[in-house]
Amino acid sequence: MTGALTHICCVSKESDSGVRVEIPSDTRDGSAGGAARRAARCRRVQTRRCAAHGMLYMPEPDTHYLDKVTGESQLLDMQFNGNCSLEKFYKDPKAPDGNSYRLQSWMYHVRLLQYSDAIEHLLTTGQGVILERSPFSDLVFLEAMFKQGYIRKQCVEHYNEIKGISICEFLPPHLVIYVDVPAEEVQKKLKQTGKPELENVPVAYLKSIEESYKKTFLPKISECSEMLVYDGAQALDIEKVAEDIEYLKFDKGPWLEQDDVTFHYMRMLVEDKQRVADLTCIPRFLPEVTIGAHEYDKAYHDFKSLPGKKYAPGYNADVGDKNIWLK
Repeated sequence: MTGALTHICCVSKESDSGVRVEIPSDTRDGSAGGAARRAARCRRVQTRRCAAHGMLYMPEPDTHYLDKVTGESQLLDMQFNGNCSLEKFYKDPKAPDGNSYRLQSWMYHVRLLQYSDAIEHLLTTGQGVILERSPFSDLVFLEAMFKQGYIRKQCVEHYNEIKGISICEFLPPHLVIYVDVPAEEVQKKLKQTGKPELENVPVAYLKSIEESYKKTFLPKISECSEMLVYDGAQALDIEKVAEDIEYLKFDKGPWLEQDDVTFHYMRMLVEDKQRVADLTCIPRFLPEVTIGAHEYDKAYHDFKSLPGKKYAPGYNADVGDKNIWLK
């Protein structure tokens, strides 16, 4: 196998419950439009560089990740995507309906699915994959939410139980690249995005994310993965980053202990997305993520009433499927 998994974790990029700010290479235009143009230019450069080095770049997933990978013609309602809202989290992180923990729980779910997609691609093609964050680093947002009083202790216990029985089924990334940007600078960049929900993200929350990265995630992941750390300016020197990666030995971690048999079983797991999803389902009552029988029944029938959802794919006349009786 010639590929590798590279996990980029940055306090300067947006996550579902974190922040996103591209560090611009040209800071002369401070407008929101200028920031957007610089961010787009930065992403295009990163994509070209990833392609040049023979690696696949997978953008960070959002709450509609499943809609995108399953080829939905339009994004489905949030009740079919974790019943949570990122915008609501930013506006009211302490919402009494439990939105904050549903968001965090759902994002761990979709990050795990994306990570399985990445490993499947790696084992199938041998091509390396670059991810923005992963289920391994997802806990930094959980810890930040708890420190700021957004979620209850019972939510943390529920999350830890789910992660404990699911993350152990996957191999960690070969390399973690951490881009360190001060929380105050991140908050400043957030306000330049022009998105109303990002204008009032508390700096205390951003500092909690930063602290969790440095005190919890990085020390733990460095035991089994290679790690590179850069500040915002250094991270823009892509050639230097690529050179640093070439000097790494990649001589630690569980990947070295694998053989054809263990890789076979890993591939069997990551190809079965229902099996991966089931890893995050446990019989525990938690008001934030538990619904009653009548709510479930309504959601089920609401989903089945959508165009093309009543029957299996290819058997729905309402979306133009033909010759159904011959299949």
